[in-house]
Amino acid sequence: MSRHFWRWYADRQFHKWEKTVLWDMVEPYRPPRSFAPLVGTYVAAFYTGVVGAAVTEQLYKEKYWEEHPGEAVPIMPPKFYWGPWRVMNGEVPRFIQSPEEAKTA
Repeated sequence: MSRHFWRWYADRQFHKWEKTVLWDMVEPYRPPRSFAPLVGTYVAAFYTGVVGAAVTEQLYKEKYWEEHPGEAVPIMPPKFYWGPWRVMNGEVPRFIQSPEEAKTA
């Protein structure tokens, strides 16, 4: 019984290369993988961000209107940027304006 097992195992090992040779010949003719799932994921992520930003801005406006009824809503500050921000209360600050604009203000 063990002789049959080892004969089967040896035949399998010996003929395994034939399988790889066949698939190595077929491999260049396979169609390339599609980018559609990757592109679809990126498009979905982009529009998820767009919708999220719109909802966030709308909530910001509604909260501002509750606290300051009848006033114009200033530009929403950046969410994930902690550096210097040029717009303050919807107007350009004096230190950024040109000297002629700063004199009139």
